[in-house]
Amino acid sequence: MHNVPKGSETHFKVVVVSAAFEGKPLIQRHRLVNQVLADELDGGVHALSIQSKTPSQWDANSTVRPSPSCLGGMLHDPTKK
Repeated sequence: MHNVPKGSETHFKVVVVSAAFEGKPLIQRHRLVNQVLADELDGGVHALSIQSKTPSQWDANSTVRPSPSCLGGMLHDPTKK
């Protein structure tokens, strides 16, 4: 489905619970996660799903959302349905 070698790791899910997220909006939380993963992401990632919660949010709801289905990246043409 993707233009990468078979067996390539291109889809990742990260679930992070940290007090560092307290008082921070979602976009800032995701930026913090991306900073930590910068070296790993530099190798080429097609999809990264991030779920970032504070400890109190995790205690209230520790459900890990399912990742969305891959639509095939650049091979997906939204005009053809």
